[in-house]
Order: sequence, then structure tokens, then C-alpha cells
Amino acid sequence: MRFACQEVLTPGATLAEKAENLARWGYEGMELWGDNLKPRLDEIKKALSGPVKLSSICAGYRGCPLSADKNERDTALADTKELLSMGADLGGAGLIFVPIFGPPQLKDAGTSGDVISLEKDLLCELMDEAGAHAEKVGGTILLEPLNRYETHLLNRLEQAVEICKRVGNPRIKVMADFFHMNIEEPDIPTAIRAAGDHIAHVHLADSQRVQPGLGHTDFKSGFKALKEIGFDGYMALEVFPLQGDPNIELKKCADWMRTQM
Repeated sequence: MRFACQEVLTPGATLAEKAENLARWGYEGMELWGDNLKPRLDEIKKALSGPVKLSSICAGYRGCPLSADKNERDTALADTKELLSMGADLGGAGLIFVPIFGPPQLKDAGTSGDVISLEKDLLCELMDEAGAHAEKVGGTILLEPLNRYETHLLNRLEQAVEICKRVGNPRIKVMADFFHMNIEEPDIPTAIRAAGDHIAHVHLADSQRVQPGLGHTDFKSGFKALKEIGFDGYMALEVFPLQGDPNIELKKCADWMRTQM
């Protein structure tokens, strides 16, 4: 398993300087937001050609993939395909994908249960098309379950795994986020073991969304479960806000996480 950190958390005047800092502090990857990726492709390739590689791309598509507006859904799908192509070219683990934030937007069904079923059917159709593109370019879609306060649809790993199984495309995977799992999963290690090799990426944050080691989340048992399922990918730090001086705290965090492994 390899530690990564989001670009926005990393100090440095340039992307290359950020990568040098992360390498010095014990990180092997950097996660980038997808909304400003295209004009920076050459810079990214150069800066992340050394010991620190691109770990993943976090969202960046416009609109809501499960919007009631088909034009908005089509825009989100088109952007997703473009981000998958860029990510595959850059060599990252995949594109982190959240189907919807907040409550349902579809109004075509009469009851809440019917809306959820409709959303899942629509999501599977979208993943069929996006997954075919991912296969073509060599990319991966990382479905991210969020806690109940951020989305109503995919809250637990098993719900994302359900979509993966329905679509049946090996390019559709799951991202496990310790912050969200701390809220939604009855037992984090059990949820990880049940998801198994569907997990292709991990986000790291403690119980209050700060850096690991400052809250009450049991990372040791979670890391053990990840090892048991054979996970050997990137685990990216995603904390808001980072507590303390990042020039000091990012190294301390990486050192502490290794004690938990």
C-alpha cells in the first residue's frame, strides 16, 4: 500500500516542488482535482515523472450525473469520458466518481423507493457507457460512497459493490473513504473484507475529517483488512482542514500511518 496526498494540501510554489516535498516526507503519490487538469497536462507529466506519481483524479466533471435534466447528465458523462482519457494517459489509479450529492433530483417516480430504483438503473446505464470508454482507454472509474449528510444514494461500500456487480465491467471499481466509513459502516474492517477486490483506491481522514491520528478512527484494523484483501494501491490523504503547518504535519502524518501498518 502506498501513501498519497492531495495537491491542494501540499505546500510548494509549483507542482514539481509539491512533488519533491511529498517524496521527502514519505509519500509516493499525488491526487489531483479534475476541474483544471486539461491545461496542465504537460506540467503534470513532467512533475509526476519522478518518485511521486499521479495516484488518482478527484471528480472534475460538470453537472450532476443523475440530474433530472438530460442535458446536464450528458455533460457529466462527456466530461467523465474526457477525464478518464486524461487519467489513463497520466497513469493514475482512476477517476473518483460521486453519482449525486444531496437528495434525489429525478421526479419521474411516485415514491422514494421508486426514485432510488430509477436512480440505480440510470447509474448502471451511465456506468455501462462510461465503463466501455474506460476499457477502451485503459482507465478506471472509482465509485465513492459518501455519508448520509452528503448524499442519499451510495453510503456504504456494499451499495457501490452492488452497482459494480450489476454493470459487470472490471473497470468499474470502488473507493473506500475512512471518514465516510467511520459514519456509515457498522464495522470498517468487515466492510472492507466484504468489498474485497472491488476496492481500488482509498481516502484517508480521521473521524473529524482531519489528518489520521488526531481522531478516534481505528486505522490499524482497517489497514490490516486492506492487506488481507490484497489491496496494494494508493491511499490518498483528504483532510479539511489540515491541522498545523503542512511542512511539519504531512511528514508526521505519514510516519504515524506507517506505525499503523
